[in-house]
Amino acid sequence: MGSIVFNSFGWGLTGHRVVGEIASYHLSKKAAKSIQDILGPESLAMVANWMDEIKSDPSYNYLNSWHYLTVKAGKGYDPSIQEKSGDAYGKTKMIIAALKNDALSQEDKKAYLKMLVHLVGDLHQPLHVGTGNDRGGNDVKVTYFNQNTNLHTVWDTKIIDGKNLSFTELSQHLNRRATKKLVSQYQSEGIDKWLIEAVELRPIIYDLPENNRLFYSYGFKTYPHIEERLLAGGIRLAGILNDIFS
Repeated sequence: MGSIVFNSFGWGLTGHRVVGEIASYHLSKKAAKSIQDILGPESLAMVANWMDEIKSDPSYNYLNSWHYLTVKAGKGYDPSIQEKSGDAYGKTKMIIAALKNDALSQEDKKAYLKMLVHLVGDLHQPLHVGTGNDRGGNDVKVTYFNQNTNLHTVWDTKIIDGKNLSFTELSQHLNRRATKKLVSQYQSEGIDKWLIEAVELRPIIYDLPENNRLFYSYGFKTYPHIEERLLAGGIRLAGILNDIFS
């Protein structure tokens, strides 16, 4: 990725809402009350796509690079190869710190909270932790059930939407796996660990047939990893919010 802008939609509408919804299941009472005071009637799931929705407003163009970052194979986060306007790793940390500041205005709290919900989701979409070579899979042209698309879109939306589940159905299904042990494990692991997890999925993501024609077998192979990323993202988002509003 580096200096090249790419289609920075993370998960599609359903995926981002799932991350927000799962997070809502694991909030402390204090965090839930603080979030309600900031968002009003809106839920975490309903604000999860705000950062994608505002892309239609040119005044928010400076946020485009915040959705992703580049991590070279075998390396960790390297600020020298990221966009100068910011990246998902650095801006997520900045937003977390800002939300802990009691002097932050209510308007800024609301905007930052919406951003945080979205960016934690983006950081769990492994193609947003890109190689720097193919714009997060956007340059990898494939067909998915004979429809022309690209690898990024397959991971964002195609596989998830193919399950034909609402975000609440998928959230409830995934949350059945959220044992106390798993919640504790996920929430103990920081952003640097999330990047490692994304890089480790690359051999599976890029294991494509020679003709790049994808059917059931690709979805069958990858969907369990997509489910795990969504569950981890939601649980970790809750942990961050519980800490911010403790």
